[in-house]
Formats: sequence, C-alpha cells, structure tokens
Amino acid sequence: MTHQERVAAVERLGFTERQAEFLVLVMLHSGVCLGRQYCTFAGIVRGQKMVDFFDRLVSRRFATAYRCGHNKARVYHIHKAGLYEAIAQRDARFRKRSILARTIERLMILDHVVAHREFTWLGAEDDKLAHFLTSTSLQREELPKLAFGEGAKGVVRYFPDKLPIGVSQDRRSHVLVYLLLGPLPHDFRAFLRRHAELLRGLSGWSVRLLVPTGVKSEVVRAYERAFREELAVPLHPQVAAELRWFYRSADVTATVDQGRLKKARRAFGAPRFRALQKMWRLDGDRVVDVAMSTSLSDAIARDDGRLECHELRGQYFHLSPLVGSA
Repeated sequence: MTHQERVAAVERLGFTERQAEFLVLVMLHSGVCLGRQYCTFAGIVRGQKMVDFFDRLVSRRFATAYRCGHNKARVYHIHKAGLYEAIAQRDARFRKRSILARTIERLMILDHVVAHREFTWLGAEDDKLAHFLTSTSLQREELPKLAFGEGAKGVVRYFPDKLPIGVSQDRRSHVLVYLLLGPLPHDFRAFLRRHAELLRGLSGWSVRLLVPTGVKSEVVRAYERAFREELAVPLHPQVAAELRWFYRSADVTATVDQGRLKKARRAFGAPRFRALQKMWRLDGDRVVDVAMSTSLSDAIARDDGRLECHELRGQYFHLSPLVGSA
C-alpha cells in the first residue's frame, strides 16, 4: 500500500486526515506515542483537540493509556488489530506491549520521524523491500538480513533492525537511523556491516546516529571510530585472504596449522573482525569482498556518505523514576 492509501484506509475508520496520517506514522515506526508528539505533528498547542483525540482512541479501544513516572505523563499504545489491518500490517510487532525501556526507545525514534518530515520514512519490511528492489539496482541478497532457525524451518528476515530509513523527495539521498543505546558500539558495528552492501548501491547516504541527552562525548567518539573502521577503511587484500582462511578454519581446528590459527586469533580478535565474522556465517566470502571494496571509503571521501550525530532534545526520563539509573 502507498502512504496515501494507508491514510485513506484509517480515515474510513472515523478519523480526520491529520489524525489518520499521525496514526499511520505511529503504527509503522513505534506503536506508542505521547500527546505532545501529536501536537508537534499537527502544529497545534496542547489542548482540548489533543485530549479529545486520545480519549476517543482509548474509549474505542484502539489504544491503551499507561501512566508513567509522576502519574501525569501518559504513553499511548496503539494496538487495535483493525487499525493495523487497515494499513496491511496486522502482524507488526509494534502491536505487542513492550517493557518501559523499549517503549522509550520507540518514542525517541518517533520524535525524530515527526521532526523530519522532509523525508519519506520507510518503516515496514515490505515497504523497504519494495523501495530498494524497484528504485535501485540492488538485488534481494544484497539487502540487510538475519536468518532465524535452520533448514526447512529457517526464516530470513530483511531489515531486521526495525529502524526507519528516510528517502529524500528526489529519491537521491537516503538516511539510515540508528539509536545510540549502549556505551560500546558492538551492535552498531553489526548494524553497519549488515547495511554495507545496501550503502554501496546508493548514490548518496548518511547514517544518522540519534544521541539521547546526557550521553558522554567519549561514547559518541567511540561510535564515530567504529563508523570509520567499518566503512572508511577497506581491508587490505592480504588481510582479507588470511581472514577468509581463519573463518573457514575456526570450526575445524584439529586439521589446521595450530601456530597459524593462534596467530590469527590474536590478529582478528578486534571488534571489527568479530562483527565481520557474524555476517560471514550468514553470507560467506561476499562479506569479506564488501569489506575490501573501496566504494564506501570513496563515497565518504566525496561526502556522498557520512555519519551524522543528532542529539535528541526531548525529555524522556520523567516517564519513569527508574530510567535514569538504568
């Protein structure tokens, strides 16, 4: 479904166009929202219009309101199956309740989507697949994915991070959003490695790092170093050849040169190579080939590819007295 078709489908359930468009954004990107986010989206002040909208959602059981922290803030979870069916997303995981920390993460993501409506934001897996397979020369096997299960019961999920991807109005530039959650960028490295082939197929791109208020500058610098190591420093061919041997030999240690294996373990114990190994188990040597390519480093040198750090200025910690310490 197109965005306009989804908005029209939600309108038919008894909402205005503005309300329907906001609900579509929430269902595709977070499943939860705050009253202030609707006011920002609609360009209105906090008042009776906002109250009536959310009271109606709750009374019709389209949403549930949860009191948080000091019992004045309310988080609204949009969960009605009929709403998600209307936009062809009945099985969206955002329908399920989540723990408070994950809820706050989703609110942060929604804040960014609402604040940057100059982009078309892709949220659902099928939307991302349709966009990249029809508007670029990328093939399905080049798109970010993770495999779950083995054999006949195995399932491949594309764009498993469930994070929004922004597309500029002229479709020439793409923005990959990543929310900084931990002090070490291990998961960020895996995210970059999953998306490396995708980025190689785009003419202009940025990885947008969302930084919550209060994150120390040295943590941000660690993420910036990880970005440079993963995408701006191609593997040397000799290093790549030894890396392929090491990955193949790791599971058959009894039949390989133990001295060489021990040396390789020391050399390839850095976080960059651990992230590569995870992807190698899924995609094989093509992952190493991508890491050798100079296309991403060239794009970064031309400023066609970049890392952008955006501080999230919204207040979230008041939603629970436990969030700050967590």
